[in-house]
Amino acid sequence: MEEVLFKTEKRQSRADIASMLRTVADKLDDGGDLTLSAGDESVTLDVPSQPTFEIKAERETEGSETELSVEFEIEWDENGDSTDGDIEIA
Repeated sequence: MEEVLFKTEKRQSRADIASMLRTVADKLDDGGDLTLSAGDESVTLDVPSQPTFEIKAERETEGSETELSVEFEIEWDENGDSTDGDIEIA
């Protein structure tokens, strides 16, 4: 069963997205909690020292419309850390 704790979607400039990703990276580097908020919604997560990092690029075609996406996902068991292979982004 999946429970969505927080979700938001908004068209933004590449610069704004990069800034948000830098903030997430800084929080991960600092080892602090990660708080996500939009409007009156908010959730704070305690990311462990070695979560699993997933990167997925997709092409979704529906009729004549094609949508490309890249997803970055950080996941972990609530009961502990998890570890997988090396990932590189160039």
